Amino acid sequence: MGGLKEVCCLLLVSTLFFTFCLPSAMAGKVLVFPVDGSHWINMKIIIEELHARGHKVTVVRTATSWYVKEESPHYKSITVTLPKGVIIEDEDFFVSFLSKMLEIQRGRGSPLAFIKFFWEMLSALGNIHWEASQLAVEIFENQTLMEELRSTHFDLALIDPGTPPGVLVAHKLGLPMVFNVRWITSGEGHFVVAPSPISYVPTSGFAASNQMTFGERVKNAGYYILNNCIDRFIVSPPIMAQTSDLQKPLPAELQQFVEGSGEHGVIIMSLGTLLKGLPAEITSEIAAAFAQLPQRVVWKHVGERPKNLGNNTLLVNWMPQNDLLGHPKTRLFCRTWWHQWRLRVYLPWQLLRLEVRGAAKAFDVSNLKSQDFLKAIKEVLHQPSYRENMQRLSRLHRDQPVHPLNNSIFWIEFVMRHKGAAHLRTESYKMPWYSYHSLDVIGFLLAVMLALFGAVILIMRLLCLRMCRRQKSKIE
Repeated sequence: MGGLKEVCCLLLVSTLFFTFCLPSAMAGKVLVFPVDGSHWINMKIIIEELHARGHKVTVVRTATSWYVKEESPHYKSITVTLPKGVIIEDEDFFVSFLSKMLEIQRGRGSPLAFIKFFWEMLSALGNIHWEASQLAVEIFENQTLMEELRSTHFDLALIDPGTPPGVLVAHKLGLPMVFNVRWITSGEGHFVVAPSPISYVPTSGFAASNQMTFGERVKNAGYYILNNCIDRFIVSPPIMAQTSDLQKPLPAELQQFVEGSGEHGVIIMSLGTLLKGLPAEITSEIAAAFAQLPQRVVWKHVGERPKNLGNNTLLVNWMPQNDLLGHPKTRLFCRTWWHQWRLRVYLPWQLLRLEVRGAAKAFDVSNLKSQDFLKAIKEVLHQPSYRENMQRLSRLHRDQPVHPLNNSIFWIEFVMRHKGAAHLRTESYKMPWYSYHSLDVIGFLLAVMLALFGAVILIMRLLCLRMCRRQKSKIE
């Protein structure tokens, strides 16, 4: 018996050693450059999991950041004060931008409105990137901070590539990089790092399904060229790993409100993280429609309380949108989105292709009326096809061999273990632009074809001359 106890004690000590000592020995140091707003929601979940696994995380933030808090039990923060605030962190900018977009939409899609939209969009994107780049300037010019970053000996930089500072600083420090891609001007992460033929994949900004007519394909090509003029990215399939479904339990107060909805469930209304609210005349119509429903409504709204607001509607300054979408009581998701210079409402993702697949209802809200909105909501709620199609798409999306959060952490640690995982890079990084686009091959093949064509013409001319001489000789 004594020997058995000794063996048990030895096993217990060994288990405790491997549990507590090995994670710290394998732990790494991660430097994070996030983007504020909805991008931070996904990044924060990954950071919390990295911390739980023993990694030391340092987050670089601006002093005016909305959601990236300076104090956190999960990371150490480095706060950089900029001479001028970044537009993406200015709520008033997005309210003003939304108002301008509504004015353009009410212009009924004239060519002038189309040009005006893209001019506004390009100017805004240019300002956002220029001002965000000032973060890199401030870091580079702060020699004390740069020395601190170098002396920390980070193993990896986890970056949201929506703005450039993270890439620039990580390159300067010589760190391996992992991109947590949400959305950028050239499209979703899939469009950025995986082949997406424009013959059937709609470009970001163009509202179409994957079954396009010839005219739609011409327009799609135009949007593709325009987007690539804004940002150019290299296609490299091996270095992409898709992740999603990172839900957490709801806060107690919100959980109680949702659970109290009974069999009717809840509706989520959100403008995203960057907008405080829609114009008063539109919110009044939306509130009137919600008030006529038996469902409870969770509405992210900041500002003046909308008129016609019903007792079934809860206004919140912030909501855990990702967690609400994953709740079994959620019946409908209403979301505004700029798409092909139109403001639209989607259920429950911002992709028009869901409507083609029978899982969403999209319509123009620039001249929204409560009865039209109510009719659209009831159609989606009560027609079984919408729920069945969404559940089918959800099953396809969730049928994955590894949980998305575990997949995210695996690839971050994979890059740390292999010091950048350079073996996953394609040869495109080493090729000159003309070779990457096969222009040298195309030129060579054209030259060969022209040479063959010229040879055929020359041979035919020689044969014709020879035949003409023979004919002439016979006549003489």
